[in-house]
Amino acid sequence: MNAISLQPHLWTREEYEKMVSAGVFHPEDRLELINGEILEMTPQSRAHATAVCLVDEVLSAVYVQGFTVRVQVPMALGESSEPEPDVAVVRGRPRDYLACHPTVAVLIVEISDSSLRYDREHKKGLYAASGTPEYWILNLIDRRLEVYRDPDQERETYRSCTVLTPNATVSPLTRSDTSISVADLLP
Repeated sequence: MNAISLQPHLWTREEYEKMVSAGVFHPEDRLELINGEILEMTPQSRAHATAVCLVDEVLSAVYVQGFTVRVQVPMALGESSEPEPDVAVVRGRPRDYLACHPTVAVLIVEISDSSLRYDREHKKGLYAASGTPEYWILNLIDRRLEVYRDPDQERETYRSCTVLTPNATVSPLTRSDTSISVADLLP
């Protein structure tokens, strides 16, 4: 993750969206706004891209009614953050977010290889502060799923962390009646 330096300034979501609409950034630029900084996202490896597709496929089968699985599209989290998580599960249908990006998700998943440290140190705090009840890091380096739950919004962290190996299963909080094999998420 590299910060884009336009001028020393902490950007708001409104300013960022105006710049995007005005064409300040090239359409192929992979950017996200995190805590007022415009960050350039690193290119995806083949394993990362495959994992995004696998997570989307699995979660789309689990979250059929009343939810939308969004892949690499913005979330509006506070005045100065508009991350684009790899996968986010939100309540409602896609057209519910035509006027504005969702401000809350029931589950966010980041696929991590080169971004592992950033996803643990920065994204985890951002998602906890926003009240996201469940945050998963699919750790491609160690081939594990890190499951963070019970956000402490004030401290910007999660009170619970469980690390699962490929032979384990996980049940999302909002779909506790289902069981997902960690191996099915990994490329």
